[in-house]
Amino acid sequence: MSSRLNLNLNLNLKKDMNKTRKIRNEERSLILFLLSQCGLEENEYPIAEEVFEYEGGIMGSINLAGSDPDLYDGDLIQVEYTDTDGVEVIITLTKDKNNRLLDLDFWKMNFSKLISYPTPDNVVVLRKNV
Repeated sequence: MSSRLNLNLNLNLKKDMNKTRKIRNEERSLILFLLSQCGLEENEYPIAEEVFEYEGGIMGSINLAGSDPDLYDGDLIQVEYTDTDGVEVIITLTKDKNNRLLDLDFWKMNFSKLISYPTPDNVVVLRKNV
């Protein structure tokens, strides 16, 4: 990839990340559940009220406002979910070097749009890093 194209992609990502929205109840519920599976509480990793959507919200990935994507410091937990179309989705909750929640990252195996948002009762823990 040319450095000019890479620069344009980075600028577009930063421009998109200036558009925030309120966190949705289903996102907050899933994050609280994932924290509890790690033995953590919200007072240890407060959940931002504002989020940025990655890839226009197609797969469900969000960055929690106040965190710094350049300071990624690892995954807290990774779970698996099967969307209603039968396609596997890997969901990872990450933190930054300031011990803030960074991303709730969704990776749908075929890169298609997320159809149904997961709930705590339909995810399976794959690994915890706490």
